[in-house]
Amino acid sequence: MNIELPPIPSLFSRNVAVIGAGAAGLVAARELRLEGHKVVIFEREIRVGGTWVYNPATESDPIGVDPSRAVVSSSLYKSLRTNLPREVMGYRAYPFVASNKPSRDSRRYPGHREVLDYLTDFATEFGISDLVRFGTEVSYVGQVEDGKWNVKSRTGRENMDEIYDAVVICNGHYTEPRSADITGIEAWPGKQIHSHNYRVPEPYRGQVVVLIGSAASAVDISRDIAGVAKEVHIACRSLGNENPGKIAAHDNMWLHPMIKSVHEDGFVVFEDGTRVLADIILHCTGYKFHFPFLHTNGKVTVDDNRVGPLYKHVFPPSLAPWLSYVGLPWKVVPLPQFELQSKWISGVLSGRILLPANEEMMADIEAFYRGMEESGIPKRYTHNMANSQFEYNDWVAKQCGCPPSEEWRKQMYALASKNKNNRPESYRNEWDDDHLIPLAHEDFIMYGVFAHNS
Repeated sequence: MNIELPPIPSLFSRNVAVIGAGAAGLVAARELRLEGHKVVIFEREIRVGGTWVYNPATESDPIGVDPSRAVVSSSLYKSLRTNLPREVMGYRAYPFVASNKPSRDSRRYPGHREVLDYLTDFATEFGISDLVRFGTEVSYVGQVEDGKWNVKSRTGRENMDEIYDAVVICNGHYTEPRSADITGIEAWPGKQIHSHNYRVPEPYRGQVVVLIGSAASAVDISRDIAGVAKEVHIACRSLGNENPGKIAAHDNMWLHPMIKSVHEDGFVVFEDGTRVLADIILHCTGYKFHFPFLHTNGKVTVDDNRVGPLYKHVFPPSLAPWLSYVGLPWKVVPLPQFELQSKWISGVLSGRILLPANEEMMADIEAFYRGMEESGIPKRYTHNMANSQFEYNDWVAKQCGCPPSEEWRKQMYALASKNKNNRPESYRNEWDDDHLIPLAHEDFIMYGVFAHNS
């Protein structure tokens, strides 16, 4: 069915459904409301915070492939601390400054509870919690004949069937695990777990663990486990500048190339021919984008973790601006980017900001895909912005009439990333960017938002 989408009158107020009350959904709701839209946030958990709500429970299927498993939304492990300094992390409208409130974590690289408290403060400060329907599962989002959106949800025993002008999807991407394909795994006698279901190191005491991955969670969890495990062997797709062998500062950690195969005798064989007899394989291999509630008749698909076609990772051209996404890019500083994407969406929905014609947006998407292919970048890295986030953020800011990212933020991010690589064991407690902190705080004072630290 081809649906004729309605034009947007100038500065019009829309009824908007926001899916998710995590860091993306909260700021999306604030920006939408600032623009004059009416907002309802759907959240299946009982509080705001999304992935920052720690849950000690894990799923019945530790690898996370059983579709009938009871899903646990959070992927937090108990020891998690941020891997970026707080000055970089916060929304521009509500900087992440240390609080004077009792039992808060004032460290520059705080634990996960401090981030949750910050998000809760944000929701309270701007009255966002009042917009949330907690304990509400969205089962269906699909377009109806007049171009509006049908949203079906369930709260307890109550089923709701409602119509909205637009839907903003903010459901995160740390819930549906993606695991490595391993030759021989069906016959291998050991246990497998995905980092989504990792919480504390104690179950690994005295075990030989093979951990797959090299991103932030892999680095943290390998160190967490090494304190109790007999041996930890880290298998990476790419070793970069590192050489296989024992990892400095740890007597029981080794670095390896990727796993080649596993065997029924319990051995794990790596691509360089080395082998270990292992008890557990821990997949720190990331997540899949997952929107089981969304029905677009094939206009938006997820193919090898590419959500598309999307203009600038936000708008599907054939459904724009009535369907949009906040928070798909990864390897970014998330919260400031969520804020900018939300400003863009809000302004476009009101008619204050204009999108290009559908044909122009599709041409831009096709050129982006073609550039990836010519550079040999795998499709699954479509939303990886490791090297382009500030360029992207500044482009979005320009669409919104906002100033670009602050120079101190860009420099602080670069120095923090360098420090993390140079001091993987201690970067959260030692740094080289003290000269940038006063610049950040000068801006925070200028924004007029220092009141929330007490």
